[in-house]
Amino acid sequence: MTPLASYLLVAALVFAIGLAGALVRRNAILVLIGIELMLNAANLNFIAFWRYGPHPEALTGMMFAIFSIAVAAAEAAVGLGLVIAIYRHAQTTDLDKMNRMKG
Repeated sequence: MTPLASYLLVAALVFAIGLAGALVRRNAILVLIGIELMLNAANLNFIAFWRYGPHPEALTGMMFAIFSIAVAAAEAAVGLGLVIAIYRHAQTTDLDKMNRMKG
């Protein structure tokens, strides 16, 4: 197995764990953790394709990964802010019990 295939396999496993965590869990904070795992798998793919690509000296994969990390940090900050605001009103972080947005 080539090193690129090994990185892609690990990234696929991390993405699958994050997707399962985001779809199965009912706690809003655990769903956010699952989304972060999926974003980390994408970052691992960016770095692997950059490193084993035709021009690794170009630093394009590194720039994509840094941009993705910045977006993930903003997503985490906004998501946790929303979870805290909803918790103050509903007194729960269970996604099934948060039904105020329903008509």
